[in-house]
Amino acid sequence: MDEQRRTTISKYLSKYLRHQPERLGLELASGGWVDVADLLAACQQHGFAISVTELHDVVILNNKQRFAFDATQTRIRANQGHSVAVDLQLEPAIPPADLYHGTTERNVSAIQREGLHKMRRHHVHLSADVATAQMVGGRHGKPVVLLVDAAAMQRDGIEFFRSANGVWLVDHVAPHYLRRIE
Repeated sequence: MDEQRRTTISKYLSKYLRHQPERLGLELASGGWVDVADLLAACQQHGFAISVTELHDVVILNNKQRFAFDATQTRIRANQGHSVAVDLQLEPAIPPADLYHGTTERNVSAIQREGLHKMRRHHVHLSADVATAQMVGGRHGKPVVLLVDAAAMQRDGIEFFRSANGVWLVDHVAPHYLRRIE
């Protein structure tokens, strides 16, 4: 499978496993899981056929590790980024002292005033490294990277979670925990 097909499938799966499962007639089970057979049948029925091999390639070869199979490989889920109600069954985790958030210049003023909000998603997404934050911020314009004082947040009782693909998740980051990196 070529990279363009893999990207197309990944975006399709993101849309329906993170934001609109009901549009394919799917219901996310506890943990965000969907039976692989049900997913493939729903995709076929809605005119976007995906083979089992293609699905495995997207899950295994995606550099962002957006999706995961359960231990039996009969269920699949998006690792994070949901806008629909779902309990991903994540356990609280101790973050590194510093985390990073990538954004664009046009968002910086509001973030400096109000902090980072989860918006329509379940959590604010934070990266463990600057390079990932730059890549995330660069998707919609010139990237700006914000340093998040995760150690101070944790000392202040704020709970962190870590998704299966290494994205750090938190409900909100107040402005005083943020500093722009030049």
